[in-house]
Amino acid sequence: MKPTIDWHARAAALKIDGRPFIGGRRVDSVDGQTISNISPVNGKSLGDVSRGQAADIDAAVRSARAAFDDARWAGQAPAARKRVLQRFAENILAAREELALLETLDMGKPIQYSLSVDVPATARCIAWYAEAVDKIYDEIAPTGPNALALIQREPMGVIGAIVPWNYPMIMSAWKLGPALAAGNSVVLKPSEKSPLTALRLAELAVESGLPEGVFNVVPGFGHEAGEALALHMDVDAVGFTGSTRVGRKMLEYAGRSNLKRVYNELGGKSAFLVFPDFDDLKRAASTVAGAMFFNQGESCNAPSRVLVHESVADEFVRLVAAEAPSYQAADPLNPTTVMGALVDEGQLRTVMSYIDSGKNEGAHAVAGGVQALSETGGFYVQPTIFDGVTSAMKIAREEIFGPVLSVLRFKDEAQAVAMANDSNFGLQASVWSNHIDRAHRVARALRAGTVHVNQYDEDDLTVPFGGYKQSGNGRDKSLHAFDKYTELKTTWLRINP
Repeated sequence: MKPTIDWHARAAALKIDGRPFIGGRRVDSVDGQTISNISPVNGKSLGDVSRGQAADIDAAVRSARAAFDDARWAGQAPAARKRVLQRFAENILAAREELALLETLDMGKPIQYSLSVDVPATARCIAWYAEAVDKIYDEIAPTGPNALALIQREPMGVIGAIVPWNYPMIMSAWKLGPALAAGNSVVLKPSEKSPLTALRLAELAVESGLPEGVFNVVPGFGHEAGEALALHMDVDAVGFTGSTRVGRKMLEYAGRSNLKRVYNELGGKSAFLVFPDFDDLKRAASTVAGAMFFNQGESCNAPSRVLVHESVADEFVRLVAAEAPSYQAADPLNPTTVMGALVDEGQLRTVMSYIDSGKNEGAHAVAGGVQALSETGGFYVQPTIFDGVTSAMKIAREEIFGPVLSVLRFKDEAQAVAMANDSNFGLQASVWSNHIDRAHRVARALRAGTVHVNQYDEDDLTVPFGGYKQSGNGRDKSLHAFDKYTELKTTWLRINP
């Protein structure tokens, strides 16, 4: 049996390198500015990370463009790119403990999930797109006998990837997998709150055979490095995951620069609809608690609006409140912890302000509603469940990005659908019913990119991820992600009779 890992000892011995990764190696930033990387586990600094500026982004984009223009990667056969990306996935798994520790220290998620979810999901994503790239065929259009029209996918060129802090590795992989597999070069700007795994992934990619300059990483603030990347005239497309507020800026930056393609994966306020004909309320309650409190509620698809028929609402609230003690905030480096710390003090204040808003507007906290473990210096909140919530309340309308669940009651199916769709967002939803007609009818009526039926947490890389309305455009995952990172070219040949 493998001995138990002393994660605290490993954390104490950790020395980070926060410099950008450009042209296949770590380099000093142009002006030497840094950011203190504060761990949410205990509020202490892990070390300094470069505060990337426009000059650093420009260097990374020039490196990426040079790599694309000389075709050192794009010019390789799909089967050759596949082999490199497969080695990259294997090396991610080989470094699983190192990457998991960085992820947990950087953004506060429990080490058991960094190990069992984030690292394997990252590796699987890279491997899946590696396998896909030499199985995507081009097309021949059905023209007349005097023509041959070829429709081919070509890599776009330089892709800017801007990812959030809640799933740093997985969100990076969702961009890197299809972008690299298609033959593009990438400049990745991770969140300033969680840059460490992105920088390490770049090293592992080069060690796996990815040519220098194809994958570059510049850490820094969104309004500095992120803005510079989105405005850069030599970036062909931006894949962004983050808030709706910043997603609007991405579209603005495209208009101000070169009209680059922008693909936004934005916020959510996902509805979880429980109908009275569903006969296992306990499973529905345990599912919504598990999905809501996973990753401390810091998930864009968290089912934060629970719509329950009034005839079963009291029982459902009792059952979901009974789940809360299983998700008490605790030390993320303890292998048994299931809910860790919020990413930073600012997010802690934001979540607590929403909890205060819910109380002030008349909702009743049946569980949680308080900060936890303040003596550690970390940023923890107890799992919180509100009953008596109405659609007009702030906690029912705005994305909280913390472990706060709201229960709303409905009278009939029509009202449930109307309440669920009464949102600026449309990322995911869930329908709980034993009637197949109702399940299909409601699923069709819901304006959401993914509708789960009698489950919530089942997922796979083979299905697209993205939303309607202000939840964004484009899709991550599945073969559809290649649409974001490739151009379609038609080559029309006249054939003389």
